[in-house]
Amino acid sequence: MVVTGLGQCCWDTLAEVEEYPSPDSKAESGQWVEQGGGPAATALVTVARLGLQCRFAGVVGDDAAGALIRHALHAEGIDVTHLLTRPGAASQRAFIMVERTGGRRTIVWQRPTGAHLAPAELEEPFWSGSAFLHLDGLMEEASLHGVREARRRGIPVMVDAGRMRPGMRELAGLCDYLVAAEQFLLDLGWNGSEEHFARLADGLGAPVATVTLGDRGSLTRHGGTTCHVPAFPVAALDTTGAGDVFHGGYLFGLLRGWPLREAVVFASAAAALSCLHLGAQRGAPRLDEVSRFLVDRGISVPSA
Repeated sequence: MVVTGLGQCCWDTLAEVEEYPSPDSKAESGQWVEQGGGPAATALVTVARLGLQCRFAGVVGDDAAGALIRHALHAEGIDVTHLLTRPGAASQRAFIMVERTGGRRTIVWQRPTGAHLAPAELEEPFWSGSAFLHLDGLMEEASLHGVREARRRGIPVMVDAGRMRPGMRELAGLCDYLVAAEQFLLDLGWNGSEEHFARLADGLGAPVATVTLGDRGSLTRHGGTTCHVPAFPVAALDTTGAGDVFHGGYLFGLLRGWPLREAVVFASAAAALSCLHLGAQRGAPRLDEVSRFLVDRGISVPSA
């Protein structure tokens, strides 16, 4: 059983400060860390730490950041054969300033310069043994090709919809599980009500649609019913990557055959734990951590 992922990967530098500095001032950093990031990549790191095999397709440059991204994913046991290096290109990087109290963050990022993954570069070995495809839609042509190819092969697909981008509406209608950030729904005109969410979700076409709402939990629409799962309150240090960790936990629960609500609860616990650490991937929890977190709150982990 292999989870395949397609999308963005990044090298993040994070600095913890007391408060965001005003112009022409200086701020001393507490923690200063560097680690991998990116929506699809972080989701796969989560799945790998929970104990499943993973394979990632994406693009880096032949720079130092690209080498660090590749090494970090490989160190998690993720197959990076399909992570392609573009000669002469710069990898995506981000600088993230996190306020010590409350976990608010400010992100400055640099777009990668390498050509996007082309559909023809998703060769046959990428699909071998795939039990699930996860993608973030940030490479439009490759993403649309990937979801169509997965459907042809009978592989379920989860799409991470961060916001409305070219091709995202079509991806939403082709996938099995749409997991959207609140901004994606706002881009569609969501008024914040559960009833309006239900109408929007039903119109998107995915059999299962979930929207994550930060500390307000999540809403999931399936089979004509809507389910709200509250967030687990934690003393958050940093929320960077929490949504991506949610996707990984959700995928894991689905592949274990858990009921939908239980998979979402597990994903919520994984996301909460990730907020206790600085950065997207450092805090992605392992299975025993999530299980202990849930048991401590009187919630049993399904055994299927």
